[in-house]
Amino acid sequence: MELSSVILTTGGSVGFFKLVNAGVRRLPIPETACRNAWKWRNIATSFVHSLITAIWGVLCFFRHPQMAEDLIETFSVFSHALVSFSIGYFIYDFFDMVLNQKLSQAWELLFHHLVVITCFGLSVLSCRYVGFAVVALLVEVNSVFLHLRQMLRMASMAAGTLYRVNSMINLGTYVVFRINTLAWMTRWLVLNRDKVPLLAYTLGSVGMAIMTAMNIVLFYRLLRSDFLKSSTRETKKEKEM
Repeated sequence: MELSSVILTTGGSVGFFKLVNAGVRRLPIPETACRNAWKWRNIATSFVHSLITAIWGVLCFFRHPQMAEDLIETFSVFSHALVSFSIGYFIYDFFDMVLNQKLSQAWELLFHHLVVITCFGLSVLSCRYVGFAVVALLVEVNSVFLHLRQMLRMASMAAGTLYRVNSMINLGTYVVFRINTLAWMTRWLVLNRDKVPLLAYTLGSVGMAIMTAMNIVLFYRLLRSDFLKSSTRETKKEKEM
């Protein structure tokens, strides 16, 4: 792939998400979300990215299933464009947070974005590990419901049926597309360690271990917040009756 096409796709993506954010600004915002309108727009923009990337990522493997057999060298223009498109989103979101949030509140996500931009950037420029990057982007399937959950909470709709249904789908997709995907990627690294440079293998293994631990902790928090607490409240009500 030519450098010009990478720059064009990535730059176009940055511009696209700036337009999405501007479009969300023109839409009505729930009254309860008005006190943090920037966060509402940021999450809504992230939701759009997750929705597009989730569908695009699944289509990459559906249209080119041979990519799953060789995540290092095999890729398509379609999958390469997806990774470049996502780099654009992460660049956009990085600067959106830098300009609108305190560093102490956003440093973890900023660090995450820098790592992703670096890794994905090296992938699209070298045309290697594109398939591995697309696998990593499959977590966005869960992010669709994770972002929707945040928006429903900001809109004070956490007690409704929609929130409850979304919570169940969120937990299900979390296990399949986050925990299982990270486990599969870790397994792939171990099985292909002879094909991966030592430094990349070490960094990848450590990174996967940290991400897996973080996702397990976040999964427990979601489970406790959306299910265990509500069950506890219902038990207390029954005892009071």
